[in-house]
Amino acid sequence: MIYIHIPFCRSFCTYCDFYSEIASRCCKDEQLRFDRFASALSAEIASYAGVSTGDVNTLYIGGGTPSVLPLSVIEQIAGALREHGFGGPYDEFTVEVNPDDIVEKGETYVEGLLRLGVNRISMGVQSFDDDILRWMNRRHDSAAAREAYAILERTGVPDISVDLIFGLSQLSDEQWRATLRSALEISPSDKLPAHISSYQLSVEPGSALASLVDRGAWTEASDELCARQYDILCSELRTAGYEHYEISNFALPGHRAQHNSAYWDHSQYLGLGPGAHGFLDGRRFWNNPSLDSYVKAAADSDFSAVRGFEDLTDEQVVLERVMLGLRTCAGVDADFLRAHCPDDALMRAISAGDLIPSGSRLRIPESRFFVSDAIISELV
Repeated sequence: MIYIHIPFCRSFCTYCDFYSEIASRCCKDEQLRFDRFASALSAEIASYAGVSTGDVNTLYIGGGTPSVLPLSVIEQIAGALREHGFGGPYDEFTVEVNPDDIVEKGETYVEGLLRLGVNRISMGVQSFDDDILRWMNRRHDSAAAREAYAILERTGVPDISVDLIFGLSQLSDEQWRATLRSALEISPSDKLPAHISSYQLSVEPGSALASLVDRGAWTEASDELCARQYDILCSELRTAGYEHYEISNFALPGHRAQHNSAYWDHSQYLGLGPGAHGFLDGRRFWNNPSLDSYVKAAADSDFSAVRGFEDLTDEQVVLERVMLGLRTCAGVDADFLRAHCPDDALMRAISAGDLIPSGSRLRIPESRFFVSDAIISELV
């Protein structure tokens, strides 16, 4: 299981705090930066040759905005993975894209991704309301999102996932329902998207949104509005036939994200690229979010200069298994919870209906997913 972080974006979204740098509009300078990154990434891949990435055979290229990269750069990355023993075919190979990149580059670009083995595309739509998209500082409008989806579908991408955001103070319930309808009707051939991820807007430190809040230029949505819109989300997608398999993720039967599901199963994975995180053999590790430092480390053949790590204690492993597992509809093995959670807290949760039995496991019912953080905090 491999995650690669692409540290480039054309612009920064209002809410985002993921590490990325603006990709230059100068073709020569831009290509030079892309090539420097790809060469450094190839060196990091080589540094892990022979390392096991676990039992899950997936590759996820995220960011940032991977779709700003020319196909030649993605080919170089895929080639480095093959050369050093991490090549496909993968059970699932996902690339994140922005709608405007797909519209600009067209079917030829998508066909190139498919030739490399990509079989899943995650597209950041976020909203179908053009005013909200402008407020988010997204580069596309709703028409571009529909056009991009049509290109992906027409080109034959097997699995397409659509990302949406709710919980904005200026987003009415009517607008949210309209966005969900638009997402369900985005296909020109009247097929439902295989997968939908939907996240509540959060104010992340260092983001442009945090600055707006600090200046009093924007007010966060109330808990009541967020809870109501989450209920609308669950209801609409349940009616449409989606499985709500994780707090923020919904899939048609047979189309759950294998890569992300492995995160929630506490599987190990290799994280590559500046700002990437990984988990191998009980150790969390991460690369510092600096492209220049990353490129220098590759030139010096010393990635330890940009890499941090933490060996997890037994207590931390238990905490993560409980926190991650209870985010899912599968829940956590009941015996594991009994062995590691206070008896009184566990009994209170069961008596209150915060945990319900599911075979040999206990899980949080969908009706209480929205308050799962509070439920989990009482158990750990």
